[in-house]
Amino acid sequence: MIGSAAAAVGTAQEAHRRRQLATVADVARLAGVSTATVDRVLNQRSGVRAVTVERVLKAAAELGYVLDAALPAGAMKPLRLAFLLPSGTNRFLTGLGRLVVESRDRLASFNIRPRLDHIDSFNPELLAQTLRTLGREVDGIAFMAIEHPTVREAVDWLADRGVPTVTLISDIANTRRVAYVGLDNRAAGRTAGQIAARFIGPRPAKVAMIAGSLSYRAHEEREMGFLHLFHELHPAIQVVGLREGLDEEARNYRQTKMLLAQHPDLAGIYNIGGGPEGIARALRETGRQQDVVFVGHGLTPETRHLLIDGVMDAVITQNPQAALMDCVSIFTNLRAGRPPIEGTARPNIEIVLRENLP
Repeated sequence: MIGSAAAAVGTAQEAHRRRQLATVADVARLAGVSTATVDRVLNQRSGVRAVTVERVLKAAAELGYVLDAALPAGAMKPLRLAFLLPSGTNRFLTGLGRLVVESRDRLASFNIRPRLDHIDSFNPELLAQTLRTLGREVDGIAFMAIEHPTVREAVDWLADRGVPTVTLISDIANTRRVAYVGLDNRAAGRTAGQIAARFIGPRPAKVAMIAGSLSYRAHEEREMGFLHLFHELHPAIQVVGLREGLDEEARNYRQTKMLLAQHPDLAGIYNIGGGPEGIARALRETGRQQDVVFVGHGLTPETRHLLIDGVMDAVITQNPQAALMDCVSIFTNLRAGRPPIEGTARPNIEIVLRENLP
């Protein structure tokens, strides 16, 4: 017992010694930034991109460099944040949730306590109930919103009780949420349309859409952008319909098989949500993987393989790590009395092809 206690003391002393030996210059060198940038991050000042903040935090954690004095005044109580994401098979959301878990130790060094919660997709009543429950346990909630009156009421109920909310990936209208972290989804839909049109070329053709659910504003806005792009710029290409796959591989497979049977001359498919493997399987089984343009969302190991195999032509994505750190920055800004989006920026729409895979 004494030996174990001595070992624990030795470990603690070693960690303290490493912390004392590490300098701001060491953190800057490991993170690949200037010492001024490290100082801004450690003192939680604005003007640093979210991805750079994450790099500095990671370097500081690896070196054991955490200045207690760097915490803002009044932050002795940990900032408890909940990230509420839909459960299911959407690989991009799964990866985002994994990032939340993997960032716990680094963020704990800055007195931030993130937690990950899941909820059944496409259930607004359950989402509203879960938001209210979490509001009694945490200081802020980032969540993927569903457009529904009960969800709007829950967001405003939380605001009345001083619990700020940030919508993530998909926004919600007419509420008192403090910020939205995600793409301009209407622009993303137009981007998908332009990619498909350019791949198809200047000829009469048909394209179709498969959404997760239009209860997500993000999916609805992507649909509108896609439709308007063809109406305005490519009238020879007909959008033949929209089907909902609920981000499920099996359902997307069935929807694609039906689309291909109904429209043998189909030239393109835009997957607005998740479950791209189901669409790819249907295209392969019908021998259409080389002549149907396939555009989707979210760079994941699965969509990466589909790009390499040539089944998918393009993936529209955003940086999940930057989205996570933007959420954290918004909540820390609020606690410090700063404008919520100070030091953050709207995510860029990234277009990934087989030839430019990161």
